[in-house]
Amino acid sequence: MPSDTATDRVAHDRADRRFVVLLEGHEARLEYDPVEGGLDLTHTLVPDAIGGRGVAGQLVRAALEFARAQGLRVRPSCSYVEAWMRRHPEYDDLRI
Repeated sequence: MPSDTATDRVAHDRADRRFVVLLEGHEARLEYDPVEGGLDLTHTLVPDAIGGRGVAGQLVRAALEFARAQGLRVRPSCSYVEAWMRRHPEYDDLRI
């Protein structure tokens, strides 16, 4: 896998409760709310200018890997996150 992927650029902005990627001057983000024992993944936004490149999936993967590393569970309230998790059952153990 190339080292210059969106995953490499995902940052966790704890203050604003989101994971972000800056790509070609555009910001994509996955927002969350803390819940007891985990994160409620509430909204994914990828601007059209950088859409179709798998950025949203990279944001979801980064958030789920963060949750796993922290011993947290996730609630996929965002419809994109829910669909992504259905396609990646290796993250089923993280569901609240």
